[in-house]
Amino acid sequence: MTDALQIAYSPCPNDTFAFHALAHGRVPGAPALDVTFADIDITNGMAERGEFDVLKVSYAVLPWVLEEYALLPCGGALGRGCGPLVLTREPGVDLTGKRVAVPSERSTAYLLFRLWAAEAVPGGVGEIVVMPFHEIMPAVRDGKIDAGLVIHEARFTYQEYGLHSLADMGEHWEATTGLPIPLGAIIAKRSLGAERLRTLADSVRTSVRMAWEDPEASRPYVLGHAQEMDPAVADQHIGLYVNEFTANLGEDGYAAVRGLLTRAAAEGLVPALGPDALAFV
Repeated sequence: MTDALQIAYSPCPNDTFAFHALAHGRVPGAPALDVTFADIDITNGMAERGEFDVLKVSYAVLPWVLEEYALLPCGGALGRGCGPLVLTREPGVDLTGKRVAVPSERSTAYLLFRLWAAEAVPGGVGEIVVMPFHEIMPAVRDGKIDAGLVIHEARFTYQEYGLHSLADMGEHWEATTGLPIPLGAIIAKRSLGAERLRTLADSVRTSVRMAWEDPEASRPYVLGHAQEMDPAVADQHIGLYVNEFTANLGEDGYAAVRGLLTRAAAEGLVPALGPDALAFV
């Protein structure tokens, strides 16, 4: 496996579904992969340190890593109706000066929250507390923090904690831009060279199409890594996050990424991108 590309992606159903064929050597002419599973907060840090050949990261980390890594035009996750939520114990809370927990400051969720807060909380929120994702809802419920920014399956479970959705960051983003929400990106080291990068991108696209053509083939791989997730929830997860943008970012996909990072740079949240930073080989 010495020539295999080192890749890290999450054990979430969208990633295992999309990469199943590629990871199992079923894509003709594709590079071999040495797969590591890691949460996206971990892979964001790996990208900043230049670890691994190929990584699934948050789009929000791109301004810090695009000198060493190229954004692949496929394999990532963008979507509609799947944005992060701001949760509170009571409805209609004014977040001015309040403590808000977030799962990461280098995430699309955090950028979307800050862009929303710039308009919705003119007095400014108070302290931002970085907290492991699974601890946020209990902390809001128990009054340890005033509000929490949550992602993923928390959209469907926050009512079990007696919490209220104060705002949907995705709804705000889509209403103001008309674009999908850019969530996770696939990046690869530029040092691989243009030919290998193009082969990798073609292989990722083929893997996604093979998953769509024969979804049952990937099911043991998906459910084996999703572990506690109900199979029906896993299917919903795949249906939401593995879509046209996974096969090809396209005009709307690139516009969404540029729009997010341009707005975030204007707010001083990320470094500004160069004009060709997102260009593929």
